[in-house]
Amino acid sequence: MSWTDYSSAPAPGTPICAEAGITAVHPLTIRSERGEFPLILLRDGDKLRAYVNACPHQYLPLNYRGEQLLSADGAMLLCTNHGARFDISTGRVIEGADCGLDPVPVSIAEGMVVIGE
Repeated sequence: MSWTDYSSAPAPGTPICAEAGITAVHPLTIRSERGEFPLILLRDGDKLRAYVNACPHQYLPLNYRGEQLLSADGAMLLCTNHGARFDISTGRVIEGADCGLDPVPVSIAEGMVVIGE
């Protein structure tokens, strides 16, 4: 599934938040005319990355049972519901799920993180 397959997928250019506020892993809900879209926005070194906040195993949010989404070494995103692990830089599954996280393109416009093309 691609992030654009979700009926609530926001349009390119939709603002998310100020770039300066992204220092770690942040689960967010983007509200637009299309509805509410679950997103995980994170800083990976000097890059911003975003994924749909839905574990591909059951489509529950990764933070369904808690807010600790980052592994101790900072290399993996964790599903709090059933323990699946995903590479922070690619969203690829490392353990416990059938497929990886759906990446969402983001860019910076005037200090704001926005949905990319």
